[in-house]
Amino acid sequence: MSIRLISGLLIFCLFFTVPSCSEKDKNATLESDLDRPSFALVIHGGAGSVHPDRMSEEREKVYTDALNRVLDEGERILSEGGSSLDAVEAVLKLMEDDSLFNAGRGSVFTYEGTNELDASIMDGNTMNAGAVAGVSRIKNPISAARAVMESSEHVLLAGQGAERFARDHGLEMVDPEYLKTQSKWRRLKAVQKSLREDSYISENGGDEKFGTVGAVALDEDGHIAAGTTTGGMTNKRWNRIGDSPIIGAGTYADDKVGGVSCTGHGEFYIRYAVAYDLISKMKYAGLPLNTAAKTIIHEELAEAGGSGGLIALDSQGNIAMEFNTSGMFRGYARPGEREVAMFR
Repeated sequence: MSIRLISGLLIFCLFFTVPSCSEKDKNATLESDLDRPSFALVIHGGAGSVHPDRMSEEREKVYTDALNRVLDEGERILSEGGSSLDAVEAVLKLMEDDSLFNAGRGSVFTYEGTNELDASIMDGNTMNAGAVAGVSRIKNPISAARAVMESSEHVLLAGQGAERFARDHGLEMVDPEYLKTQSKWRRLKAVQKSLREDSYISENGGDEKFGTVGAVALDEDGHIAAGTTTGGMTNKRWNRIGDSPIIGAGTYADDKVGGVSCTGHGEFYIRYAVAYDLISKMKYAGLPLNTAAKTIIHEELAEAGGSGGLIALDSQGNIAMEFNTSGMFRGYARPGEREVAMFR
């Protein structure tokens, strides 16, 4: 057999038996999709001073039932083929409407005795995001954040301008009195009583529960969305804004990597860009989700003096719920699987 014929046969065999790079990528994607659950949802209702010896069984059941109701709604949307964005908005609206949490109705009070709300949402499919900050007349700030994302060229709107935008786009507005609850008012008075005269943050503020709420969802199409909404810090002054409406600090999502929502002392989360840092550690350093989350919360953030936690999921539906406080209201749901917890 001639050399030319042998060479031709070898080339023919190689051409038809070795898959191309694009075929390899496609096969890897198909295998990855098969491993991924049809949906995943993780939520938090704030981290901080959450001790079992300070909470009655009745009170614990109230929170457990509330977290399960939220997961029920998100699971319903996702199991019926709904989008991750719809699921995140829906579950966070439920939490904003529940005065148990520091978001929407039941938000904590400022130094002046008012309520100032912040929220953000991010679409990991398009990498688009929206947020509002310092609002007091929007019933559901998370819906306003989504409207900013989908109906404007901006990412973050604040104060009266954000409220005008929400009103112009048909969102439900409320009298500021709607947001106020007696339990949060009593909390303000207790914090103010404990203050030094030259301070506006309680000396035991690190022991306080950070009631920010958040959600991250993965839908059947593999799209990830994340959202965070809050009333901020008790006794805050000068229109202080924390990490919750800051994309990359309190919220981040990327379909290729994962999504995250944070809760804690917001100034630290802003300085250390915690939400984006988690995604970066996975994307560029190749760290698994839980390793990245533990490194940030228990090493980097703790060493800097920051307290709080985060929830996150990756593109394969793996879940992380890390915190360096005594507890964090949290839960997750995947097909046939659910967990709700508060303490360590």
